[in-house]
Amino acid sequence: MPLTIRLEAGKYYWCRCGQTSTPPFCSGAHEGTGITPFEFEVDIASTKVICNCGLTKKPPNCDGSHTNY
Repeated sequence: MPLTIRLEAGKYYWCRCGQTSTPPFCSGAHEGTGITPFEFEVDIASTKVICNCGLTKKPPNCDGSHTNY
């Protein structure tokens, strides 16, 4: 299920390895996997719907891909 969260302006790192201890954001657990987080920036504080399943084709935003499985 996606995570609806209010994000303040700033830089964020969305986990792509699935090993994070702070989903959906990167905790650095990817070290040594060859997988890097998806970096994104929020210009204005706002509520976002962030992918929590890792299947999205529009990271870090949920695109509903989880409903296909």
